[in-house]
Amino acid sequence: MAANGVTHALCVSVNLETFPAVLAIAERFPNIFASTGVHPDDRSGDEPDIDRLVGLAGHPKVVAIGETGLDYYRVEGDTEWQRERFRMHIRAARQTGKPLIIHTREAAEDTLRVMREEAAAEVGGVMHCFTESAEVARQAMEMNFMISFSGIVTFKNATALKDVAREVPLENMLIETDSPYLAPVPHRGRTNQPAYVRFVAEEIARLKDISIESVGEATTANFFRLFKAATPRPERP
Repeated sequence: MAANGVTHALCVSVNLETFPAVLAIAERFPNIFASTGVHPDDRSGDEPDIDRLVGLAGHPKVVAIGETGLDYYRVEGDTEWQRERFRMHIRAARQTGKPLIIHTREAAEDTLRVMREEAAAEVGGVMHCFTESAEVARQAMEMNFMISFSGIVTFKNATALKDVAREVPLENMLIETDSPYLAPVPHRGRTNQPAYVRFVAEEIARLKDISIESVGEATTANFFRLFKAATPRPERP
């Protein structure tokens, strides 16, 4: 990370069973933060409830609730359980005042509807690993959500997503890796890592015809503006 100019990172929780390991990483390093939540298509472990999410979010290194949201890609049959779980995460976020990390896949309409019904705009958050349309991005931004681009935006065939990245204002944007998946070009197909977020920044800079320094400064400022419980590590002299 340091060698590639990446100064801070957020380690995102996807289930309750591995949350202690996620938190341990955040506790070990002053420039790493954590979230708490259960991924929308993970049914292998404990089901979260509001009290437990709120309790885990009380730790000072936990800066967000999630990953949560809706994912209909691999789910068959009734999906109401996903929507109920999503609602629980939003209510926990509102109770703690911490922002949401939202995943949506083949479920954009329902995701936005639940966000509105549960007043997610009160806490805001980020639409993580965004792959939806400019219209979905616009509606999310209207609810105080940032749009985060991953290595997908560097893929040659991601022309529609590149257009969305051009349209999303820099002040509403974050960049990420979604490690260990979706390694950006020129590392596509390999195991992803936080250092590779630099290549996402380079592509955003190219698409917007601005410097990578401008992308880095803006997205870093956006990170700390959104995740208010996160504190920047002082720069070394």
